[in-house]
Amino acid sequence: MAQEFAQSRSSRGVPRCRLFVDGAWEDGVETVAVPDKYLGHTYAEAELPSRAQVTRCVAAAERAYRTAALDPYERGTILDRTADLVEARAAALIDVLVQEAGFTRRDAAGEVGRCVLTFRLSAEEARRFGGEMVPVEGAPGQKGRIGFTLRVPLGVVCAITPFNAPLNTVAHKIGPALAAGNAVVLKPSLHTPMSATALVECLIDAGLPPALVSIVNGGAEVARWLLEEPSVRFYAFTGSTEVGRQIQASAGLRRTQMELGSIAHCILCEDADLDVALPKVINAAYRKAGQVCTSIQVLLVERTILAEVESRLAGLVAALPWGDPRDDGTVVGPVISPAAADRIENWIEEAVAHGARRLAGGDRRGSVVSPTLLADVPPGTTLGCSEVFGPVLCIAAFDELAEAIERVNATPYGLATGIFTKRLDHALAAVRRLEVGGVHINETPSSRVDLMPYGGSKDSGFGREGPHWAIREMSEERMVTLLV
Repeated sequence: MAQEFAQSRSSRGVPRCRLFVDGAWEDGVETVAVPDKYLGHTYAEAELPSRAQVTRCVAAAERAYRTAALDPYERGTILDRTADLVEARAAALIDVLVQEAGFTRRDAAGEVGRCVLTFRLSAEEARRFGGEMVPVEGAPGQKGRIGFTLRVPLGVVCAITPFNAPLNTVAHKIGPALAAGNAVVLKPSLHTPMSATALVECLIDAGLPPALVSIVNGGAEVARWLLEEPSVRFYAFTGSTEVGRQIQASAGLRRTQMELGSIAHCILCEDADLDVALPKVINAAYRKAGQVCTSIQVLLVERTILAEVESRLAGLVAALPWGDPRDDGTVVGPVISPAAADRIENWIEEAVAHGARRLAGGDRRGSVVSPTLLADVPPGTTLGCSEVFGPVLCIAAFDELAEAIERVNATPYGLATGIFTKRLDHALAAVRRLEVGGVHINETPSSRVDLMPYGGSKDSGFGREGPHWAIREMSEERMVTLLV
């Protein structure tokens, strides 16, 4: 249960998510309620820091980075132990995710499993982290000189993470940062602070020197304070493009990794195996209630198979169970807040009012929006040009593959695209011409595996997650030469 991870309980009797600063749990200056995303009652309270606490937190993290003496083997061992503890505490973590994130039990179990894998991958990278030989003697006049590079940590890494993957996205930032030898200051989403508390407890129980990781809960104001701290050397952010622009502008010459917004497309060519493709499309559109950057928002269907796809998908979507995430059969649970549900409902109604066809769904109960399937959404509507981040899939037709590729590239985003086809020339055309960070053949845009490089282009950001790549972004190369 959640209280397994809570350091104390509030006057209301609910768990408190406290700050973790300089190796110790402490109170903030005020608290904010964290609601159960389906039932609506206060599930926990998060402590918010003062400006002075944020400054002290960063200073302590820098001090810990400079004094900690963990070698790569020790860092790998701690990260492996962390994975073991996350796995051992999976049942309690699933309960946390169902309550604070609104995940169905299936989605919560998937989130925990991926978090375990991400920490294991980070442990592997910690042990083999190093530079390479440089053939200095290949230059004139350099006889007897040996050259090589070292990879060295940057110092303090600030991770600002979202609600929609409150374990695994945190792991993708904390794991590689610690593997490289950095200290980490984590600002999790106020929607899901208990997940961060749980992960930090796993790290400390696994033997990480406590001062190497910190938590400061908060919203935009706390993020701004963190950006004002000159000792932070790297900002790892997952969130909206708008906020990403602000962070990048404030970071200046300091390094960043930005995983930002998207309108994810998937392309179904006329030769696609629909028995294989359609179940994958359903999963990619509606898991986590569509609150994934790579959730399919637009399904581009070759016109020759459009009628069949619409008919089959309408039946599949209408049959999806939705409602209480605690029920084992539920596929689509609540979105993150009533305000988000209001927005999604309004976007659907706007699209229908302007001519979109509703093929399935469009209902709502509280914060749960039923899985919805639309066709012919006008491009000028909000749903036609903005990321919905909800359980809504829109079907659009195309006649030639070039037309589908052009439509994907016309958006300001470029995170990932899937294409289903048996034709190698179509697959390679998509790979070469789509302006996105990942192209998945006979898979959906959300078919990410955690050992992949993951990130986007254009307004979807830059930099790559995936421990092998992230550990290099969170470190720098140092050139060494030796004359013998």
